[in-house]
Amino acid sequence: MSSWLRSAVSKAVEAGGRSGVARAVLGYADAVAHHAGQAVAEGAKILNDRMSTQNYKSVKKMVKRLEEAAVSSRGEDRLQVLRHWLRALQEVEAQLGGLDGAAEQNAHSSEPNTSKPPFARVLFYDADIGGAPMNFRDVFLYSQALEGITLSMVSWFNQDTIIDAEAVELWKKLNEKETSRVQQTQEDHAKTTERTSATTVESFKEALSEVRFCSRMEELLLKKKTSTAGDSLEIPLQVDKLKVLATSLSNSSSKAEKRILDHRRQKEEALNFRAKKENEVSAVEKELTAEISELEKQRDELEARLKKVNISLNAAIGRLKQTREERDQFDEANNQMIFSLKAKDNELSKSITSCNVEAGVVKTWINFLEDTWQLQSSYNEQKEKRTNDELERCTDNFLKLTKYHLSTFKEILSPSIERICTYVDNLAVLQSRDVSTEHDNEELSEKTSPQKSLEEEYLETEKKIVIAFSITDHMKKLFYSEQGVNSRRDDEDVRNLFSEIEKLRERFESVERPTLDIEVRRAKVPTKERAESSPSPVQVPSTPKAETVVSPKSPAKPDQPLDLDSELAKLELEFGQVNKYSPEEISGWEFDELEEELRADISKSQ
Repeated sequence: MSSWLRSAVSKAVEAGGRSGVARAVLGYADAVAHHAGQAVAEGAKILNDRMSTQNYKSVKKMVKRLEEAAVSSRGEDRLQVLRHWLRALQEVEAQLGGLDGAAEQNAHSSEPNTSKPPFARVLFYDADIGGAPMNFRDVFLYSQALEGITLSMVSWFNQDTIIDAEAVELWKKLNEKETSRVQQTQEDHAKTTERTSATTVESFKEALSEVRFCSRMEELLLKKKTSTAGDSLEIPLQVDKLKVLATSLSNSSSKAEKRILDHRRQKEEALNFRAKKENEVSAVEKELTAEISELEKQRDELEARLKKVNISLNAAIGRLKQTREERDQFDEANNQMIFSLKAKDNELSKSITSCNVEAGVVKTWINFLEDTWQLQSSYNEQKEKRTNDELERCTDNFLKLTKYHLSTFKEILSPSIERICTYVDNLAVLQSRDVSTEHDNEELSEKTSPQKSLEEEYLETEKKIVIAFSITDHMKKLFYSEQGVNSRRDDEDVRNLFSEIEKLRERFESVERPTLDIEVRRAKVPTKERAESSPSPVQVPSTPKAETVVSPKSPAKPDQPLDLDSELAKLELEFGQVNKYSPEEISGWEFDELEEELRADISKSQ
């Protein structure tokens, strides 16, 4: 029992990944196996003395309860069951260890020990099993509760359960994102003029996170579609082997029956030959007896012929003795042959019975494997159909979200690029003024100059455009990734939206970036002053092309998600804080500056 227990627990721990509960059970099982011999011997000796005063419980019922608890318990219930069993086993072991010392000191004591634990005093007995009454530890080792609970711990989770749980969480997040997006869209239609660049950046983040959720959901569904339950290719081969084995057993059974019939026929022939031989010997015996009687009568009459008669008599007696010896030898040989045939008959009968039992078991196993194969095939078909439906739903949702966000980016980028062109023209007009006048009013222009506000608004608009192009590139990588479904890549609307955004990018890159006074002043500030003052934003690159995120040639792997938050934070640091002036104020400053220049030209001409 100890070797079986140790091997079962070892296999369960290896299959379960060496979990903490399994290791604890393994250590305790080794301790129980080590002390099993001594504990059972001493416990049986003590329990036999108490058999007359105790009420025994059924072993079968206790074994059934233990095995049911081992298989049906889950989670916290399984932990409680393990603690209960461990406490009971420790109490039984403590009682057996304490009774060894108590037997030496109080050998003749008859007072009951009321401080003993209740599990140690409970005994189990079953008339069918026989033997001495057993305690809880013996019943626990007799049952298969430990093996059942270890196997239930090993086979609790599977891959489909994990995938389904993660898929449900992603569906919830997608539904919440869609609901919030619809509400935000309605609010944006009502308040179009009050929309700031900060809310635009947040909407960009929400859009990309929504696309990433769809991509992850699609990856999970594809993984679930390709997963299989068990090695189903070996089952048909096993069924064929078992069918061949059943045919072989049937042929062996028929051959054994033929041999039994041959042996019975030989037995009948031997019995007939024996009866015939007995009749012949009986007839010869009768003839010799009559001849001896006749010769004995003639002895008295014929003394002259006494010698011949004696010789004849001795010869007849010798033949009679030889004949009887031959008969005894024949009987003995015949009996041995009969016993041998009877033993062979019994062996062949047992072989036929065993073959029939094995054939029945093999047939039952074949039926079981065929039913299992049918159930597994049906389950795989249902699983594939359900996964295809969910994959189609996810693909449609992905297309819908991509079209929506690309359309939004297109609507945002087109006026932003027009605004950039306007800012460039206005900055060119403002920078054409006299340099000396600007140098005299340098201190005043740094605080209230419209050109500074115009440059800040230019930087803010440029930042929004660059962020929009960056997010569009990330969406394009996700949309055309190798993990996706091939059907969505052929969508004409998405391809047109991507091409239009690329045209807007080319148009944006074709605009020559002006030299900004803000950047020039920041470059002239000494290093010490910049260290003592508040941190200023990083200088913008000379061309907007440097801010665009170039798509890599190889698509991003699903195991490396896009770190969009860090990229957006980096872009915000590069382009500075959000502009504090509204577009109406900037346009007013532009027209005031142009009006002053026109008045100066008119006064000079007069």
